[in-house]
Amino acid sequence: MHGINQYGYGLWLIVLINIVIFGLFAYSAFKPTTKRDWRTLGAFFAFIVALFSEMFGYPLTIYILTSIFGKRYPVLDPLSHANGHLWVTLAGGSKVLYYILHPLSNILIFGGLIIITIGWKGIHSAQGELVTTGIYRFVRHPQYSGFVLMIVGFLIQWPTIVTMLMAPILLIMYTKLAKKEEKNVRAFFGERYEEYSKRVPAFIPIRRGKDKMR
Repeated sequence: MHGINQYGYGLWLIVLINIVIFGLFAYSAFKPTTKRDWRTLGAFFAFIVALFSEMFGYPLTIYILTSIFGKRYPVLDPLSHANGHLWVTLAGGSKVLYYILHPLSNILIFGGLIIITIGWKGIHSAQGELVTTGIYRFVRHPQYSGFVLMIVGFLIQWPTIVTMLMAPILLIMYTKLAKKEEKNVRAFFGERYEEYSKRVPAFIPIRRGKDKMR
């Protein structure tokens, strides 16, 4: 078990295990059928590959930042596990911040996983009927809400240059995919879905003015 002050990279087996676990989960949640589905899944897969490769494999972001800032880099030991958390590094290597952000990020990541699972079960147990109960009383697209929570959690836990660039691209792709799905659902359920969409927001369970997904 690596301590937070030990070198924590080159662990490629752990990289592979995490990629396989999260990749299989994403595949089971997306159930891709169209090219757009596959592109969205592929983008998320690329995100987790980039994330875990830097988290446990090769710390590209740290090497880039230390080469740019040199002696001005906020910590003396940038390649320790704790200082791989860039938010901690910006705070000068604060262990207090480490112990706050790590549990918080895990809550968001696993909370996202739970929301995705609940949403997935609701859709598949409905057998083609419109789902407006359970978690669907609060948001119309809980699966995507869950993926967003996971992405935010990963960025809090282990931000990298690559994943910070990829995150907004993923959010745009999720929004477009949700709009496409809504178009099909509206065509199938008609006025029932129209009324439902007026009551329930798309991603965030807070109603503020006109829903932009409408």
